[in-house]
Amino acid sequence: MTALTVTESATRKGHPAGARRRSPYPAWFFLPAAIIYGVLFLAPTFASLYFSLTRWTLFNSVFIGLENFVQFFREPFLVQGLVNTVIYAVITSGLKVMLGMLLALLLTSNIIARGYLRSVVFFPVLVSTVGVGITFTVLMHPTQGMINEGLALLGIDGPGWLTDPRLALISVALVDVWKGVGLATVIYIAGLVAIPKDYYEAARIDGATRWQNFWYVTLPLSRPATATVIILSFIGGLRTFDLIWAMTRGGPGFASDTVASVIYKQYQAGFYGLSTAGNVVLFVLIAVLVVPLTMFLNRKQGHE
Repeated sequence: MTALTVTESATRKGHPAGARRRSPYPAWFFLPAAIIYGVLFLAPTFASLYFSLTRWTLFNSVFIGLENFVQFFREPFLVQGLVNTVIYAVITSGLKVMLGMLLALLLTSNIIARGYLRSVVFFPVLVSTVGVGITFTVLMHPTQGMINEGLALLGIDGPGWLTDPRLALISVALVDVWKGVGLATVIYIAGLVAIPKDYYEAARIDGATRWQNFWYVTLPLSRPATATVIILSFIGGLRTFDLIWAMTRGGPGFASDTVASVIYKQYQAGFYGLSTAGNVVLFVLIAVLVVPLTMFLNRKQGHE
């Protein structure tokens, strides 16, 4: 059979000359992931949207429309919980960015036991959040805690870290930073190692100082890592619950309540539909704050 005959045969069958038949087999590789995503994310999401419009128990549900949302926004301490959530997210994400960058710069320099120190910095990330919360609750005890006892040896009267309404939220945020800064450091280390050495060599030839190296080379070229740390830390701060509940349970009073802890308290009281509506509100809050932030960071990154 000649090449001309093959071409005519392919054209008659509806296939362009030289085109290979595309096999549908590779598309099946997406099916397991799609099923898992649908079962574990899409189905619960749409179910929660429906149940947020109902008054439900484990055995029945009654459709009540937007009544749960109206009642949720009438919660007396919801506004304080929203403010606390944003403050907590800003504090934790900001400190993780700054400390993560500083630790990454230190741990990518020529220091002794660099590998060991990297392990030490990352270790708190692996520890249970509830365990960390219980441990620091003991350490921050106003009279018997090791932190205030250490301050007393220096002649300093330690505050009530978790009992003072002005300090409770900030104290938990600092513990969150201690636990999560290791992940930010690892992300920054990966970003710094990926920067080509040619830039530093060119800056050295031009007579740049260490500060100029950092400001004009390291900081701009580590922007992808910075964007990743900001987004992950901010999302984690907005949806935080376990550490706050382990350390203060939203107290003293409602001083350290966040949206997540308010939702859990409603669930404990048996208001399942109301707590489901609160979860939808939290989901929308995270989307409204994080999506524009992500677009802004990516846009600034793309222009440089």
